[in-house]
Amino acid sequence: MIGDVEKMLAVGLIWGATNAAMRRGALLWDQYLKSTPAASHPPRKLEQKILKSLSDWLTLLLFWQYSIPFLINLSASATFFAILIQAPISLAVPVTNATTFAATAVFGILLGEQTRIGLALLGTGFIVLGVWLCIT
Repeated sequence: MIGDVEKMLAVGLIWGATNAAMRRGALLWDQYLKSTPAASHPPRKLEQKILKSLSDWLTLLLFWQYSIPFLINLSASATFFAILIQAPISLAVPVTNATTFAATAVFGILLGEQTRIGLALLGTGFIVLGVWLCIT
């Protein structure tokens, strides 16, 4: 069981880090969209709207600041499902989700997001305490 808990913590850390990185990538993507010249006329037909939407999604997936963290996040999701084969879901879900929330806050701070560091660290401390209680 201890090996499974370590895997759960690792998945939570990866999810948290990639969540913060994807958020940063999405913000860079928004800046990119705002800096590109807009079309003089917005698409009117449904087909044009669908094609524009698909084009935007494809371009977003090719935007490496977003797509690389996204692929790493998906890999961690596959690992999480592999963990669920051996570990009880009543332990796996709280441990990974709590770790994800804490890691997202910490990595967000490390990436320079505007946040109340004291409250984020206090909340992270409570999360670590809760995970410790789940494990013991």
